[in-house]
Amino acid sequence: MTDGPIRVVVADDQTVVREGIVMLLGLLPGITVVGSAPDGEEALRLVAEHAPDVVLMDLRMPRCDGVEATRRIRAEHPGTEVVVLTTYADDDSLFSALQAGARGFLTKDAGAEEIARAVADVRSGAAGLSPQVQLRLLERLSEPKQAEPERTEPEQVAPEPVPAPAVAPAPARRPALPDGLTQREAEVLALIAAGLSNAEIAERLFVSPATVKTHINNLFAKTAVRDRAQAVAYAFRHGISDGS
Repeated sequence: MTDGPIRVVVADDQTVVREGIVMLLGLLPGITVVGSAPDGEEALRLVAEHAPDVVLMDLRMPRCDGVEATRRIRAEHPGTEVVVLTTYADDDSLFSALQAGARGFLTKDAGAEEIARAVADVRSGAAGLSPQVQLRLLERLSEPKQAEPERTEPEQVAPEPVPAPAVAPAPARRPALPDGLTQREAEVLALIAAGLSNAEIAERLFVSPATVKTHINNLFAKTAVRDRAQAVAYAFRHGISDGS
């Protein structure tokens, strides 16, 4: 973890909100605000100029919205993390932000301690998701998939069946996993999505923590996700969840 205060840029198109967040952060120990932006384009310029540790990013902004700004920041300035701070907590906003590279997601009713904790978490390499957001992710992962409606075929008169020798039914085949994931890697991914730590996953699967870490490194490489928050979003997109 880097020594010194956490350097933050605040991006929000509402002046009162932006200035309020800057003032709030200025009162918190260990955090220094190095710039504030009214839109995504200005946020990108400030990131290029100041190389902050974290950007607190609104989603709905003119010129360049928060999702696009997050995507460009993570691509062009990988040393800067993004925590979304928004009024909107709908699924489209949540998953779009996580897929763009945001490592944290908070709503604007978050308190000062929650914001400070999320900023510190993402700077240290962890995810900064509010409990409500984590719960929503788990709820979506556990939602059953809707079955496709059965097709009604026209009735046909079949000829008399010819007796055939009895053959044992073929075992049901598991659906192919995406991106070359093995079954064990999919199990580990599902447990990450369920919120388990590496130690808890090791205990659940009766393997060592080192083995769990190897599986995580492999599945991160295969799925091109950068952290656990993106892994959760990936698991949701592909219907990979504990018990599925």
